[in-house]
Amino acid sequence: MSFTPEERAGLRSELLELAARDARLSGAAVTGSAAEDREDRWSDIDLAFGVAEPGLVDVVLSDFSNWMYARGALHHYDICAGAWIYRVFFLPGALQVDLAFVEKREFRPMGQAFRLAWGEANAARQFPGPESKDLLGLAWLHALHARTCILRGKLWQAEHMIHVTRDHVMALACNRHGLPSAHGRGMDALPAAVQGTLLASLVGSLDADDLWRALAAVIESLNVEISHADPPLGLRANAEISKLSAKLPA
Repeated sequence: MSFTPEERAGLRSELLELAARDARLSGAAVTGSAAEDREDRWSDIDLAFGVAEPGLVDVVLSDFSNWMYARGALHHYDICAGAWIYRVFFLPGALQVDLAFVEKREFRPMGQAFRLAWGEANAARQFPGPESKDLLGLAWLHALHARTCILRGKLWQAEHMIHVTRDHVMALACNRHGLPSAHGRGMDALPAAVQGTLLASLVGSLDADDLWRALAAVIESLNVEISHADPPLGLRANAEISKLSAKLPA
């Protein structure tokens, strides 16, 4: 059974009240979809906190974690991004709670989805997304490995490599169209023509012929994105990259 919006709102209010009573915190903010009034039935809870004194982040994080487990959390996972620590809690009913902590000097909006609940925040700073030059290199690398895996008969690994190549190509397309490229957030907003071309790169089976077909499709889109991101490189390399989807003679 899934959580209800009322249960989610109640837990978020409890967390903000808990934070407001904690003298070690300098500020709290609602982040994610709720901060931009686009929360839906399946949204999680996203909150960010500034810690007033250097060196107390781990202590405060531990105390909030104990509180979350007392409220029924099943497990947690940490994600570090710059100075921030994001602790992701998994609760019954498929509810996810993301609590982000950082020292006061770094407590600031890192994007548009930030609404200060109380306290003080520093000037906004955009969190850097993946750069096209890095995405380009990663896509090319995974396409090369996809070819090698098909030739070696490692078909599950080949499917994985094609999938990852497509993710990087779509991130390149998001950068080109001014969409968020991290975590697939802009993929659904890509133009229909871009999405349509990439549909052919979905792997339908572990048959080698189908893998070659999907690899050829994703490489076609990769070459398009290379030509936009780095035209000189496109002129030098597109023909060679296209050869990655060419089967070896039997």
